[in-house]
Amino acid sequence: MALITLANAQLAFGHVALLDHADLSLETGERIGLIGRNGAGKSSLLRILAGMERPDDGEVQRQQGLHTAFVAQDPVLDESASVFESVQSGLADVIALIDAYTHGHGDLDTLQGRIEAHDGWNWQQRVDETLHRLHLDPDARIGALSGGNRKRVALAQALVRKPDVLLLDEPTNHLDLDSIEWLENLLREFRGSVVLITHDRAFLDRVATRIVELDRGRLQSYPGNFSQYQALKQEQLAQEAVVNAKADKLLAQEEIWVRKGVEARRTRSQSRIGRLEQLRDRRAARRDALGRVSMDVATGQPGGKIVAELTQVGKSFGDRAIVRDFTSTILRGDKIGLVGPNGAGKTTLLKLILGELAPDTGKIRLGTNLQVAYFDQMRSALNPDATLEDFISPGSEWIEIGRQRKHVKSYLGDFLFSPARSASPVRSLSGGERNRLLLARLFARPANVLVLDEPTNDLDIDTLELLEELLQDYEGTVFLVSHDRAFLDNVVTSTIAFEGDGHWREYEGGVEDWLTQSRRARALAEAANPAPAPVAKEDKPAPTPAPTAARRKLGYKEQRELEALPGLIDALEQEQKTIHAELERGTVYSDDPARAVQLATRTTAIDDELTAALERWETLGKL
Repeated sequence: MALITLANAQLAFGHVALLDHADLSLETGERIGLIGRNGAGKSSLLRILAGMERPDDGEVQRQQGLHTAFVAQDPVLDESASVFESVQSGLADVIALIDAYTHGHGDLDTLQGRIEAHDGWNWQQRVDETLHRLHLDPDARIGALSGGNRKRVALAQALVRKPDVLLLDEPTNHLDLDSIEWLENLLREFRGSVVLITHDRAFLDRVATRIVELDRGRLQSYPGNFSQYQALKQEQLAQEAVVNAKADKLLAQEEIWVRKGVEARRTRSQSRIGRLEQLRDRRAARRDALGRVSMDVATGQPGGKIVAELTQVGKSFGDRAIVRDFTSTILRGDKIGLVGPNGAGKTTLLKLILGELAPDTGKIRLGTNLQVAYFDQMRSALNPDATLEDFISPGSEWIEIGRQRKHVKSYLGDFLFSPARSASPVRSLSGGERNRLLLARLFARPANVLVLDEPTNDLDIDTLELLEELLQDYEGTVFLVSHDRAFLDNVVTSTIAFEGDGHWREYEGGVEDWLTQSRRARALAEAANPAPAPVAKEDKPAPTPAPTAARRKLGYKEQRELEALPGLIDALEQEQKTIHAELERGTVYSDDPARAVQLATRTTAIDDELTAALERWETLGKL
């Protein structure tokens, strides 16, 4: 039996239908990724599943005794409370029952039964265990925490209740890469069911077991993770296009027939006229795909070949070193990703590169004719009282994009803002719409250097993909600070990564390339500098091994294993290539959906087997 069932649900704001006879069921152990356009109603649906709101019509059924926990996109926490007190508040109802039992308020047997049903007697132990699991300091004050740690506190509030269903709204916002990876592991190990809203495609790939898309009021379900959803969705859209084209052709033929001369109208069939009316009704009711953002960027005047040249640059604030001995050359057209934990100093490094901050040590040489445009993560550039028109083009109805002159209403339309909304104040926009507006303003400014600080927060997946395409084709230089791994991998040509204690290093490629190269570098460093042998109990140092013993000879089985590994790796790669070819043809999704899921699961397993085989090959090759 489903934990939560939504049947024929309807919800509207004004004339906009967010849910239009929508159906959904949540099964035990499922992890559903809920996706859709900004403003489609995802957060409203999540609150309905949590029991915080009711649909206008339809049914919501829950299993008896079901415990749900909801974590908001921007959780509200008491700034003056300690972490322990904040997490304890997640059990406020249980603690109130214990207090009533202790003071004899009410029927003691009933109170005891309710406390035991919630496993309430050991609530302090539950709080301590949850804090330890989420790596939180119980004595820290909420007001002193970073955005990432605040999100952990909100998750702890939810998890301490031991919910059957966990509902998360944009859980990866404000989290750095390490924290996102930690959250992925946490959710995969969670024994209950999960419904989460996120636009982080890599996160969905690693966590989701089913994707549910909210599209024009309807809920469409796709088995598997986000990559499997993309393949299934592409096949579905292709089939819809064929069906719609046939229906449109038939409708056009019937319209021509019904408009024939008087003689034809005298003999026309009433049944055929009825069919025409049905075709017209179906065409009017068809749910056409929503418009897509149309982006273009004013590139600005070309600068020199070199954007910035840094030589052994260092910067400290007090006793804390933010940058140590950093050397790099940034060229025109480079697309640089900056990754590191929150507070590592990514913004400081960017200011050094762009000459906005003087280094304490080292030299910085800047290129010529740099025109820099900024995308601000904190949206400090937004004036909530300004209209959308004035924000984009103050004092003018026209805007210049490269060599093209556009009316500001037309330009806003490219970013999915209707002409009627161009006079609306900025404060009326949702988070995703504000980010779209910032992108519209950013791309309207002539620039040959773009600095994008967390541009992906709150953007829907369609807009993310179009932004990726624009940045890939952009001729200028891009500096990108983001924790969206898929976005970084699809855009950047090199990655500057924080490696601790003020040290930064540049790697070729995106996040996955950086992780692969850094793992390989660590393995080589460990091989070159093996850990010293442990000292004996008598505190006598272990004897130094003879130089010839440093490289031991492979055993018979190890030698045979080493010889077999290239063949195994080749076989796995061939199998993966065959599976990819079958999935790319697309027919398997309609002919045999179960096999499509099976093939996608096997692809993930092959990735793990290949990684293990390559690591084993490298290990044996060093012996």
